[in-house]
Order: sequence, then C-alpha cells, then structure tokens
Amino acid sequence: MTSVLVLVVLALAFPWGGAAVAGRLAGILPPRQACWVLTGATVLLAGGTIAALIGLFHVPFLASLERIPLPRVVDVWPAALPLAGAAGAVLLAQSLLVLRRWVQHRSLLRRAWLLAEQGTGDGDLLVVQGAEVDAFALPAYRGRRGRVVVTSGMMRTLRGGEREVLLAHERAHLSGRHHVLSAVADLATVVHPALRSLRASLAFHLERWADETAAAVVGSRRATAAALARAALAGSGHGGSRGGAYPLLSATSGPLPQRVEALLGPEPATPRGSVRRAGAAALASTVAALAFGSLALAYGLHEYVEYAAIAVRGE
Repeated sequence: MTSVLVLVVLALAFPWGGAAVAGRLAGILPPRQACWVLTGATVLLAGGTIAALIGLFHVPFLASLERIPLPRVVDVWPAALPLAGAAGAVLLAQSLLVLRRWVQHRSLLRRAWLLAEQGTGDGDLLVVQGAEVDAFALPAYRGRRGRVVVTSGMMRTLRGGEREVLLAHERAHLSGRHHVLSAVADLATVVHPALRSLRASLAFHLERWADETAAAVVGSRRATAAALARAALAGSGHGGSRGGAYPLLSATSGPLPQRVEALLGPEPATPRGSVRRAGAAALASTVAALAFGSLALAYGLHEYVEYAAIAVRGE
C-alpha cells in the first residue's frame, strides 16, 4: 500500500519538476523549437497526471476483475475506496473545467468574428473602424479562413513600414497555427496547476516566433523592434489589446521589453555542441521520467491488486 501511495504522489508531483525543466530548456532554444517543446511538455505532463488519477480510480474495478469482493478490498487497503472516489471526483472536475474552457475559447472566437464582419479589407486583411489601437490574428472559423484584423486607429498610428511589420507578425501567427498551440496549453492548465507557468512561457515564445518571422520578412530586426514597440505603446494608451486572451494572438501582447531586447540582439540560432546535447538530455530525461512514472504507477496498482487477490484466495 505504501509503495502504491508513493507512486501516486510522485506521479501527481512530477509536473512541478517537469514544468521547470521544460521552461529552462525553452529558454536556450530558438522561439519555434521552444514553442514545440513547451506544447509537448504540457501534453505529456497533463497526460501523466490523468493517467495517475485513472489508475487510482480503477483500483476497485481491477479488484472486481480479480473477483475480490469490495469488503475484502477495504480490509486489505482501507484507503482504496476513499482514494478512488477522490480520484474520480478530480477527474470529473477536470473534465468539466476542460469543457468550460473549450466553450470559452469558441465563444471568444465567435465574438471576434462578429466584430470582424463589420470590417472591410483586401485578401487576409480586415480593417475595423474605431479609435481603439489594436490588431490581432483571427483563426479560421466555420469555413472562413483566418484573417488579420486591424483597427483603423492602429492603421493611422503606424507608418507604412511599420504596418508591414505588424501584418507580417500577425500572418506568422496564422501560418504557424499558433492559436492551436495556445489552446492546447490553455486547456492543459486545468489538469494541473504546475502547467500554468508553461502556458505563460509559451505565450511569450509564440510572440517571439512571430517577431522573428516578421523581422525576416521585412529584412530588419531593428525596424521590427521599433514598429512593435510603437504599436504596443499606442495600444496601451488606448486601454490595451483584446488580443492577449486565448485564442487570439496580438502583436502588442506579451512582455514587450524582453521582445524588443531580443530583436535588438543577434538572430537566435539552435544551440550546438554541449549546450544542445545538454538540452536534448534534459528533455529526454523529462519524457522518460514521465513515461516511467505512469507505467510504474499502473504496474504497481495491478501488482498490488493481484497480491491482494492471492492473499484473499489463500485464506
């Protein structure tokens, strides 16, 4: 019983360490690779948590497969039913929270498209009339392809070259399907609180990914930094941006000073040599530990139930 409880505790506590490792690894990788590492980590860590809870919840079911009466299960492991009930309650709560968050995503996307339908534009650009200074990438919805939505206030604020930077940034969000990565991370946060830090880190690196893409399109990192700073400062003076919430992505969201500083520095490159090997080893260790923890928990629960069945039959 003690070993099983230790496995459960480890499986549920592991995301705290796993999130820290993934965050550190993302910090040494270029933005694109960092985004995929962070998204993969949220999925794996959330999956490990769910696997641990499902394993605990199925203890009475496993006992029934071994034809052990529930009273005997309680005799051998008094905490089995309370722990299984608690795991079931947490799984139910997680399911409801994920469903609620998904509905919120769809509702936000629907409202954004209602706003966009009031705009006019050419190709993938929609200009919405209004004094608010804002711009965001609007993902595809119900057969309508993704668009870049910009308010007329933003268009008046930026110069010609700066507009090109802004549009390249938002188009990078659309072409990279960044809203999918954002949504995955956001939904995973309801599974385990440790994943909230990964969601925030992913939001930053998604903006960095789009920043670097925009810089490559216009051919100037310094001009990109200046344009983004100008857009963000103009937006903050008019009540902020609606693009900071999921699933919309905006050029004016995220920690702007760090983004500008990164653009004024050298172009990020994939680490080589010992740094790359260390990063790969850290990620591999994280994945391996998660997989081992989940498998060990399932195996430990199965072996414990079999042991209890043998003990009961030997009486």
